[in-house]
Amino acid sequence: MVTIALGLTILTLIIYWSFRDWRRAVKAMFFILVIDGAFRKWFLPQASDFIYFLKDFVLLGAYLRYYLYPRPEEPRYPIPNSFVNILIVLASAWCIFQASNPHLGSFIVGILGLQSYLFYIPLIWMMPYLFRSEEELYIFLRNHLCLLIPVGILGIIQFFSPINSPINQYIPGRNEPIATFGFAGSQNVRITGTFSYLNSYQGYLSACFGLLIPIISYPKSKKWQLIVYAIVFFLALNAFMTGSRTPIFASIVFSIGYFGIRMIRKPEKFLLAIARFTVFILCTLPIFWIGFRPVVDSFWQRVSTNEDIGQRVGLGFVGPLDLIAATGFDGFGVGATHAGTLSFQMALGLPISPPLPIELEPEMGRIALELGPIGVMLWYGMRVWIIVVLFYTFAQLKRPFLRDLALAGALIQSVLFINQMVFHNTFGLYYWFYTGFIFLLPYLERVENWRSQQQVYAEWYAQQAIDRSDPSHG
Repeated sequence: MVTIALGLTILTLIIYWSFRDWRRAVKAMFFILVIDGAFRKWFLPQASDFIYFLKDFVLLGAYLRYYLYPRPEEPRYPIPNSFVNILIVLASAWCIFQASNPHLGSFIVGILGLQSYLFYIPLIWMMPYLFRSEEELYIFLRNHLCLLIPVGILGIIQFFSPINSPINQYIPGRNEPIATFGFAGSQNVRITGTFSYLNSYQGYLSACFGLLIPIISYPKSKKWQLIVYAIVFFLALNAFMTGSRTPIFASIVFSIGYFGIRMIRKPEKFLLAIARFTVFILCTLPIFWIGFRPVVDSFWQRVSTNEDIGQRVGLGFVGPLDLIAATGFDGFGVGATHAGTLSFQMALGLPISPPLPIELEPEMGRIALELGPIGVMLWYGMRVWIIVVLFYTFAQLKRPFLRDLALAGALIQSVLFINQMVFHNTFGLYYWFYTGFIFLLPYLERVENWRSQQQVYAEWYAQQAIDRSDPSHG
């Protein structure tokens, strides 16, 4: 009873703290996302489940302030009646309908499923007022990406540490084997950084790569240029150390699309960017090859001994009618394939759901099981249209940094289309952050254009005042 009272008190304080300043809370949430795994593994493993939802509690307080109790001087962003919002509402409505699916045994299980699908969606309509200027957005992204330096250093230590070292453990009590590079004689672990599991870390690296590339071309001091290049180095090195092909291949495909489109639109700026990046590559390749040769060898050995890439990609695509024999037109309800559903039901004494007729790992197949063919068409139709709108936003914007961010959002969502998003505790948050660019970036461009006009008017009036006070003019 004391533990429950203490937990409720802490929860209330967290929500109240985020309620006081919703902007601070949202920005802090991204910091919590990076460090919560460290607390779950090493510092507070006994509170692992609570820490897992910590960022969600922080975001809940921000939602309450912004949507239910806004300050008079901070009105809510008017949500436009656009086609992308209509698709989001339709997909969300179907998810809510599936939360009451009888197969789940209890609506409470459906709420757990809704958290995975829908909880981060309201963030996209808060983002236009989250940042007051383009510079504030840049500083937030830059500071957030700086976390890759200490996390990357930790990753290097993990890679060269023994498999039984405490620094390489997962969450205690889960009895999960530590992942290695998998070939005979390999003693190198596949690193997780500060994250609880390998899958979470590789999703974080992929999401950060999409944010990092536009940062490189933003005007900055020499000090920050060196820091950004250090971030690139640690991100690339840690991506290899995960042993996961997803962040490496996603980065390659993303870069081809990003620089290819930039070359078509602005070839002169593309060549300048390539020249700068070439110098960085020439400086870092010897460090990779000499100082971290075991990393490259381990990754290459893993890639060359696994020939299932094409098969894994093919299995990632599940059509809306592929599982209709198992699901009918209804599906089994949101949360039916969630990894924590069974333990959640047992902890709360809820009815146990009947076993599913088929077990699938790819997210598209799991969503097909949960939402049925109608839900698959609504959910992935929404995701495809979000990509289209991000590309359209990129084409409409004029300011280089904002335009590059829109392109990054469109490409990262395209490249990782079949990867986990709903069932990925890390990338799911970044996915909706990228989606929010649809509303944030055009709004910031209007703000910056207005400020530029005000500056021109101020300079003109100042010059007029000088002219009137000068006797030679009259």
